[in-house]
Order: sequence, then structure tokens, then C-alpha cells
Amino acid sequence: MSLQSSMMISSSALKAQRFRLELISSNLANVNTTRTSDGGPYQRKDVVFKTANLSFEDILKNEFIAETPGVKVDRIFNDPRSFVTKYEPGHPDADPSGYVTYPNINVIEEMVNMISATRSFEANASALEAAKNMALRAIEIGA
Repeated sequence: MSLQSSMMISSSALKAQRFRLELISSNLANVNTTRTSDGGPYQRKDVVFKTANLSFEDILKNEFIAETPGVKVDRIFNDPRSFVTKYEPGHPDADPSGYVTYPNINVIEEMVNMISATRSFEANASALEAAKNMALRAIEIGA
């Protein structure tokens, strides 16, 4: 694997984790949103990543591959878990029985996901920095 390929893989992972962090931030910002433009409460969103599906032979012939291996966002999906209902008869979004439907967001779960995404981002930033340092050392050797 070339230094350029390793840098591109790390940068694609950085971009994917940044996107994941943006979704987590959106979920946390909407933890109490009971009414959206669609009419119901905010629904938690999550992301699915995919990698380039390369064979071992393709990896060995990396310079001929049009698609660089790395991480990409495959899809964003709404969490299918049920919403949380609370009895709050004075709330403007309460149903006739006095129950308010809140988003299906668990703040602790979102914080754990945020820590995971941050650690992954940091690991890929370190890998990118290491590849950059190797490239600089190779230039120094050649000079």
C-alpha cells in the first residue's frame, strides 16, 4: 500500500467520523423536540458505513483501481425504537389523554457514541500524521 493510499483511507475515515459526530450532535440537540415539520417528535438518526469491496488482488494492484479503498457513508436511517411518552397534561403537544410523545433518544447512549466517534477520529488523525511524517522522512533521505 502506498503512502498516498494510506493517507486517503485515513482522510475518508476522518470525514465519515465527522459526519457521525454531526448526526450525534443533531440527536442531542433534538432530545426534547416534540414537534417537527412532519408533525411528530424528532426521530433519532444513525449512520451505516461501508468500505470499498476490494479483493486481495485488487489491493495489490492499487494503482490501477479507480476507487480508492476507504470508509464511506452507506446510508442514514431513522432509529426504529418506539418513542417515549410522558404524562404532561399542560404541555402544548399533549394528546387528549395528557401524554406527550418525546424522541427515542437516550442521552447516555449518544454520549457513548460520541466518545467512540471521537476516539476513532483521533486514531485516524494519528495514522494520517504518521503517514505524513514518513513521507517527509523519505523526502529528507532523497535530498
